[in-house]
Amino acid sequence: MSDGDPGGRFAPPQLDLEPTLTAAEVADRVGMPLEQARRLWRTLGFPERGDEKAYSEEDVIGLTAIADVMRDGLVDFDRALNVVRGAGLSMARLADWEMGALIQPIEDQYADNGAPPSTPTEATAWALERYGDRFEVVLLYAWRRHLAAAVARLESMRAIAADPHTTDLTVGFADIVSFTALSNELTREKIGDLVEVFEARCGDVIAVNGGRLVKSMGDAVLFVNEDALRAFATAEGIIKVVGRDKRMPDVRLGLATGSVVLRLGDVYGPPVNLAARLTQVARRNRIIVDHDTAGRLPADQFETRPLPARPMRGFGVMEPLTVRRI
Repeated sequence: MSDGDPGGRFAPPQLDLEPTLTAAEVADRVGMPLEQARRLWRTLGFPERGDEKAYSEEDVIGLTAIADVMRDGLVDFDRALNVVRGAGLSMARLADWEMGALIQPIEDQYADNGAPPSTPTEATAWALERYGDRFEVVLLYAWRRHLAAAVARLESMRAIAADPHTTDLTVGFADIVSFTALSNELTREKIGDLVEVFEARCGDVIAVNGGRLVKSMGDAVLFVNEDALRAFATAEGIIKVVGRDKRMPDVRLGLATGSVVLRLGDVYGPPVNLAARLTQVARRNRIIVDHDTAGRLPADQFETRPLPARPMRGFGVMEPLTVRRI
């Protein structure tokens, strides 16, 4: 039992177990049709390997867990595909993120321990042997906390709407001004640092104001809040920590309010598209909103000013508004 695993639940994970099984053998061990096993494998984001011995006991354990849930009748195959698609996409991004942030300190510490020059695979395997159980604890902890938050949001939506997948939200879109030009001027490392700081600062502000960071697109973030007042506070905060910092580029913020569809961790609907369109006409370090958002802000605290009507792709001619606190 390691110090980082007081419950003794985890064995140190291995980077890659020795492949000893074919896809057909894995499917047979799991008790699942071969085509279903291959479909799950692809949906997780892994390439197929034909009839090669490219799979291990770990693959049997993972697919057996999915098969058990289906056999219990909790989900059918199509719904299982939806779940594993989300897991695959999230874990692929997390793995790339972790390697980008950790490979250098891992290799440095591996060398400091007297090891000979190594490949990234050898250094990472060494780090997993020492710290892998801690990372798994953090992973499960974060998942459970986010699951609890998602359930709470679902209960809140059910209390006010018949369809828990459709609700009214204020959607915010923040993007970096002239990111393409910046990308041509900066080194790859500086571009990466810029995007990392931008997303981290936006994420902090969104969390402080009770919102949710739906996704990051490098030079832009999409977030939601349950009410327009908090969304405006979020937008103000992003301008403060990004646009007002002379070391960071300017930003533009668009807010739109209305009915959105929540599905697979994402949001869809006219307010999402409109918030993105609004940023295209916003001035640097300014917040621009639609009429629905403006109408939900307290009139005694905010002053709105209409901008000239202009065509917006997908919405026709619209008159956006700028907003400031009184």
